[in-house]
Amino acid sequence: MSAENDSAVGEQPASTAKEPVKRAAKPGKRAAEPAKKAARVSAAAEVAGKPATKGTPAKAGTKTSASSKAPASSKPASAEPAPKEVASKKAASAEPASKKPASSQAASKQATSKKAASSKAASAEPAAKKPASKKAASTKPASKKPESSQAASKKPASKKPVASKAASKKPAATVAAPKAVAAKPESHVAMVRRARRINRELAEVYPYAHPELDFRNPFELLLATVLSAQTTDLRVNQTTPALFAAYPTAEDLAAANPEDVEAIIRPTGFFRAKTKSIMGIATALRDEFRGEVPGRLEDLVKLPGVGRKTANVVLGNAFGVPGITVDTHFGRLVRRFKWTEQVDPEKVEAEICAIFPKSEWTMLSHRVVFHGRRICHARKPACGACPIAPLCPSYGEGETDPEKASKLLKYEKGGFPGQRLSPPPDYPGRPAPPLGAG
Repeated sequence: MSAENDSAVGEQPASTAKEPVKRAAKPGKRAAEPAKKAARVSAAAEVAGKPATKGTPAKAGTKTSASSKAPASSKPASAEPAPKEVASKKAASAEPASKKPASSQAASKQATSKKAASSKAASAEPAAKKPASKKAASTKPASKKPESSQAASKKPASKKPVASKAASKKPAATVAAPKAVAAKPESHVAMVRRARRINRELAEVYPYAHPELDFRNPFELLLATVLSAQTTDLRVNQTTPALFAAYPTAEDLAAANPEDVEAIIRPTGFFRAKTKSIMGIATALRDEFRGEVPGRLEDLVKLPGVGRKTANVVLGNAFGVPGITVDTHFGRLVRRFKWTEQVDPEKVEAEICAIFPKSEWTMLSHRVVFHGRRICHARKPACGACPIAPLCPSYGEGETDPEKASKLLKYEKGGFPGQRLSPPPDYPGRPAPPLGAG
């Protein structure tokens, strides 16, 4: 008993504190209902997110006194408020969650939308910045690279097209090369054969080829050849009849008045120089050769104003001595025919004489000169009307259209008079008109 009493005495405050609770709880169901309501309220508060009402415990303690209120703060009371604290803690913890769904759902939505917007903006800004930086980075290298890499890229590009062009040209060259190889540089033998064939073709085209200066003897041919320098044979043929009528022999011309001779030969041009030449020839023939024209090349070239060309004309046409006459027409055509590349008349003569037999020299000269005056002109050859075009390596230098080329033909080939006033009987064209006749 004593121990129990001691313990009862020592624990009296706790028992006293418990009694009001027990007395409040004893009424039975009525006392338990407030607690259940409080629990329900706290649970509802937890669910609704609202704190439990303070007045609910007061209903349970309406009959209690101040002494019963005090023990509420004691241990037993502290044991009961634990659910309140838990509830309050839960409510406090639940408040943000309850506030979010209830009052701040829109705010949370706005916040989420703002966050989303901000995140999108943030993501957009980096995206915008990153591309910008990438673009800047890409542009910087692009700006830097084009300077070096574009130059490098352009250099290869420029080199590749050149290489490709060179490659494209090389095949053309290689394609043309077989042709060049197929048509190898013409051998001397092949050139000689082609040259002789051209001579035969020209003989068929110009069977009437002849010297185009009017003359009756070697003296007249010699003077006419000297006067033909720097003028046409037609002009010489129109001038010499008066000259030969006034001075038929070398002695007559050597004793003539220079002014009278100049007046006669004025139409041929350079009449003063030509007067000195022909009067000097007449004097040399009178004094050294008894007024006769010599029949040797060595003697003819000793006469004043007489060269190899004039000497060969006289020898070939007045004495029957074969010779090559290298005038402007002859020299032009033999170079076009690729018979020679020489320009000096004596070298041209030597190379052409080596190609043809001596018996053909005189007539070859006439045929080539005829062809040069009638078809193969100096400025615009009539290639389209040329009978030896397949044999000519220079075909295409002139007009290749046959109709246009036919309009370029001269003298009898073009239907016009020739250069001689007294042509040979087999001449197919019309004689040239005399001086002043038109």
